Amino acid sequence: MASILDEYEDSLSRSAVLQPGCPNVAIPHSGYVNAQLEKEVPIFTKQRIDFTPSERITSLVVSCNQLCMSLGKDSLLRIDLGKANEPNHVELGRKDDAKVHKMFLDHTGSHLLIALSSTEVLYVNRNGQKVRPLARWKGQLVESVGWNKALGTESSTGPILVGTAQGQIFEAELSASEGGLFGPAPDLYFRPLYVLNEEGGPAPVCSLEAERGPDGRGFVIATTRQRLFQFIGRAAEGAEAQGFSGLFAAYTDHPPPFREFPSNLGYSELAFYTPKLRSAPRAFAWMMGDGVLYGSLDCGRPDSLLSEERVWEYPEGVGPGASPPLAIVLTQFHFLLLLADRVEAVCTLTGQVVLRDHFLEKFGPLKHMVKDSSTGQLWAYTERAVFRYHVQREARDVWRTYLDMNRFDLAKEYCRDRPDCLDTVLAREADFCFRQRRYLESARCYALTQSYFEEIALKFLEARQEEALAEFLQRKLASLKPAERTQATLLTTWLTELYLSRLGALQGDPEALNLYRETRERFRAFLINPRHKEWLFASRASIHELLASHGDTEHMVYFAVIMQDYERVVAYHCQHEAYEEALAVLSRHRDPQLFYKFSPILIRHIPRQLVDAWIELGNRLDARQLIPALVNYSQGGEAQQVSQAIRYMEFCVNVLGETEQAIHNYLLSLYARGQPASLLAYLEQAGASPHRVHYDLKYALRLCAEHGHHRACVHVYKVLELYEEAVDLALQVDVDLAKQCADLPEEDEELRKKLWLKIARHVVQEEEDVQTAMACLASCPLLKIEDVLPFFPDFVTIDHFKEAICSSLKAYNHHIQELQREMEEATASAQRIRRDLQELRSRYGTVEPQDKCATCDFPLLNRPFYLFLCGHMFHADCLLQAVRPGLPAYKQARLEELQRKLGAAPPPAKGSARAKEAEGGAAAGGPSREQLKADLDELVAAECVYCGELMIRSIDRPFIDPQRYEEEHLSWL
Repeated sequence: MASILDEYEDSLSRSAVLQPGCPNVAIPHSGYVNAQLEKEVPIFTKQRIDFTPSERITSLVVSCNQLCMSLGKDSLLRIDLGKANEPNHVELGRKDDAKVHKMFLDHTGSHLLIALSSTEVLYVNRNGQKVRPLARWKGQLVESVGWNKALGTESSTGPILVGTAQGQIFEAELSASEGGLFGPAPDLYFRPLYVLNEEGGPAPVCSLEAERGPDGRGFVIATTRQRLFQFIGRAAEGAEAQGFSGLFAAYTDHPPPFREFPSNLGYSELAFYTPKLRSAPRAFAWMMGDGVLYGSLDCGRPDSLLSEERVWEYPEGVGPGASPPLAIVLTQFHFLLLLADRVEAVCTLTGQVVLRDHFLEKFGPLKHMVKDSSTGQLWAYTERAVFRYHVQREARDVWRTYLDMNRFDLAKEYCRDRPDCLDTVLAREADFCFRQRRYLESARCYALTQSYFEEIALKFLEARQEEALAEFLQRKLASLKPAERTQATLLTTWLTELYLSRLGALQGDPEALNLYRETRERFRAFLINPRHKEWLFASRASIHELLASHGDTEHMVYFAVIMQDYERVVAYHCQHEAYEEALAVLSRHRDPQLFYKFSPILIRHIPRQLVDAWIELGNRLDARQLIPALVNYSQGGEAQQVSQAIRYMEFCVNVLGETEQAIHNYLLSLYARGQPASLLAYLEQAGASPHRVHYDLKYALRLCAEHGHHRACVHVYKVLELYEEAVDLALQVDVDLAKQCADLPEEDEELRKKLWLKIARHVVQEEEDVQTAMACLASCPLLKIEDVLPFFPDFVTIDHFKEAICSSLKAYNHHIQELQREMEEATASAQRIRRDLQELRSRYGTVEPQDKCATCDFPLLNRPFYLFLCGHMFHADCLLQAVRPGLPAYKQARLEELQRKLGAAPPPAKGSARAKEAEGGAAAGGPSREQLKADLDELVAAECVYCGELMIRSIDRPFIDPQRYEEEHLSWL
């Protein structure tokens, strides 16, 4: 193992990488090079709004990017932050001294409630300019409002909750429709639901929050100065199903559950954290006298909405006796406390103060702080200034906090996009699990880190945790890239060694049987994993050596099957005499090369099954490659051995149609040794043509002669057309067979006669059978009695040949008569020919002046012409032009030669004396002009060009010459 570890480390060291832009700095195994390229931006960034109010600011609320602030006692300023340069001023129209006590803006930014110190409430809609008093609400000093996030819209609030300074909780609903003079009031209804008590009497409802769970249940959290109440229930069925009356009715007889703390600020405030605008809140923070109660909100719990509660005490210098907090807002991982002169941010995970932001005295004391849930921005204000906090990447360092708390899952979740931080978390988690002796979990984490490989491996080896080490190696192997072949090969080999050692230790222990089976299944799963196939294949030789060294033949075969090393599998079965299993592997994978290699072994033990497998594969096997196995097998000469070889050879010849000479020769040898009865049938089936048989004729002749198969030899002689040898050998077997051989040379009567004479001599001289000899004479018409008489001995009387002699004389007489008849017919035929020639000399044709050439359609008599008996007439030159293309090449050359000689010959001389002299000169120097013309006529005018063979031969000739087709085609365009 140590050597494998060293090799793996060497392969890693060879793959060190240099970071671009950082010369002389190599990237270590573990890691990541961290460099702070720019100054880290703070999580909370304060910005003063460039705004100077005309009067002092008495209240400010923000929601859904809508900001509303009251100025003085009679002015309202509304700003759409998306259009900050278009502020909207609304006058409240108050003539009395009433001041703005609080303002409430719903989650849509559409419905604004203004609570006055005179126990009156005003309503302003975002789309309207009119300030509308709520008559039903008069007499109530409103301290809190619980908006309905599920049913609230821009035109209607839906059922909402209202908490007052007298401890009462009302249910109300507002509508934005203004109507006319007698139109409906905005407050549709206003009815009491519950009264909150504290220390024996009603207490102001400082905060109200209403939520609806995914299962339809309603949740209401209400706070007083010292208590936090929970109302949980399902709304009643009916017309008021969407309201809260049914939920509060359940607590008529008994008080709701609450949390109480002794200290008292004189007020309290509840803040929720909602990840998204329309989602359920995830966490809460309640600012009260003893500190801040922080926890999670779980709508799935049946008895309480609050979970994971803890109380964070106020930082030093903050509290009821010192500098009391005025407001609280909650973000994902912090709550911010507003004090008169500063803002302090506290981490909800550790309780540590991460921000103290002091304000200048010139702006005056801070009044309140609110959060816009839609944008996540925080707003704080004094009487003379407004400030905004931006929250940026709040979760950037949360992973460190969770890491210090050993909450590794959460730490990994918050650094998933930061590989360097994730590696740190995984390494810490792995170390933690190792210390806790959770070695498998530790191995899984170590495999995901960039820690030094050899350190981790040695760590598990020292702890003797081979199972955990195997888990680490396997996961490390899974993380390798395809190019890292060397590391992968080493890891696969090491893992194999670990598994084999583990199996060897467990094998034979009856108490560890289940563990052995489980380890075996894991090992096999490792071997068949598709991701490991390439790497296992590359190191298959070393793995086979490992398997052999451990003596694990079972997995050696299993691994060979996975690697498709069927040769090794078959060899293993053959070594253990499991021949049928070996044949099953061969038949399943159908590899011809493996059949060729192992057939010599298998055929000695399971010949019939092996031949069946050969036949099943058909033409995928080359029968020539199997002949050595068959020869080796059939050398014993037993009937069963020869029969199996013959069965396969017959399949190749009869079914596959093999024509290889070696196969046919081998089949012949098998027939000659084991099945002589099939030998002659095979030869006769192969045919009698020497060019169509597929076996070697000379080899067949020698083979048949060696084994004494004379009839087969006779057949081979016949195929070789050695008829004399065939007859000689056939006479030793059967006279009838010799007669069949003697009739074979049909074209050579002399040879046939010679062969029949051999048969006659054999019959007369060897068998001394006169009757059979006479039968031979009758069977062959070529033999005469005088041909066979010399074969008979002198003492034979003529009585034996009387009939034969008489038949011979009659045949001679008949032949003479036939010759006379043929002579008479020839004489008559010669006379008819002379008469026809005489008639031909006297035949003539008439040419009229208006007759035209059949080719050019010009008058015929203008030039020399030809007239045929069929009636067609041609000019001499037109006929020559029509005939020339249809003549063979040698006749065309002859035609040109005759034309050239005819042109060079002198014109016919006038007068008989000079004509004779010209003829004499021509005879002395060459053919005469008349002879040349006659030869020319024989070529050109032997037959009519339209009625003779020339026209018939030209039936498949195109109308247009292919060489002139393109020219003719263009002429028609």
